[in-house]
Amino acid sequence: MSHQEVSQPEVWLRGPVQGVPVELQPVAHALLQALEDVRRLAADLQPETLWRRPGGAASIGFHLRHMTGSLDRLLTYARGEALSDGQRAALAAEHGADASVAELLEAFEAAVAGALDQLRATAAADLDAARAVGRAGLPSSVRGLLYHAGEHTARHAGQISTTRRILDGLAAG
Repeated sequence: MSHQEVSQPEVWLRGPVQGVPVELQPVAHALLQALEDVRRLAADLQPETLWRRPGGAASIGFHLRHMTGSLDRLLTYARGEALSDGQRAALAAEHGADASVAELLEAFEAAVAGALDQLRATAAADLDAARAVGRAGLPSSVRGLLYHAGEHTARHAGQISTTRRILDGLAAG
C-alpha cells in the first residue's frame, strides 16, 4: 500500500477503543490514528530520507523519536511522577540521526501500547487531579496531560505527513 492510500475510516469513526473510559476515547483515537498514519508514511523510508531535513525543517526521524519520548514524558507526569535520568537523556538525544525506521516505529508502537494501557487504568474520578509539569512544576491535571499527549502526538504525525509530501516532491522533481 502506498503512503497515500487509505483502506478504512479514520480511527475515531470505528467506535470506542475497548477498555478506555469514555472521557479518554478522544486521546485513544488520536494515538491510534497517529500510529496508523506514521506506519503508512514512514515504513518504506530509506535512511537518507528518514533523516533528511528539507529547508532545515525537522526530519521524519526526529518527529518519530520525539513522538515516542514526549508521549513517555507526558504519561509520566500524568501518573504524578518526575522524569528519570534516562528520560532526560532521551530528550537530549532526540535530534540524533542514529536509528532505523524499523527501530523508531517499534519504539513508537510500544509507547502507544503503553499509553493505551495507562488510559485503560485511569479512573474517570482521577482526571481532574492536579499534576505538576517539568522542573518548574507548571500546573496541569491528569486530563490536561492525557489530552495534550493525544493532540501533541497527532500534531507530529501531521508534520510527518507534510514532510513526506515535500520529500516525495523533491525526489520526483
